[in-house]
Amino acid sequence: MKLVPLGDRVVLKQLVAEETTKSGIVLPGQNKEKPQQAEVIAVGPGGVVDGKEIKMEVNVGDNVIYSKYSGTDVKFDEDEYIIVRQSDILAIIK
Repeated sequence: MKLVPLGDRVVLKQLVAEETTKSGIVLPGQNKEKPQQAEVIAVGPGGVVDGKEIKMEVNVGDNVIYSKYSGTDVKFDEDEYIIVRQSDILAIIK
């Protein structure tokens, strides 16, 4: 089984947050902020969504930055994913 997004949706796998800062300070669990960087796992077909033509601009394997409070958290096969609309993706990291 695999996740196949519909329309302009994208499946993301969140990148692991660092547990220490650049200066070497160890962050306790509750003080860690959810990272907004993720890897694209699957991309929907795009097409006509809500009456507008949508061209998918992200590809599987891209690292992206997405909106902080966007998407739906999904647990699938022991892994956690986030499903977002392409418009919730702010940038591709190159």
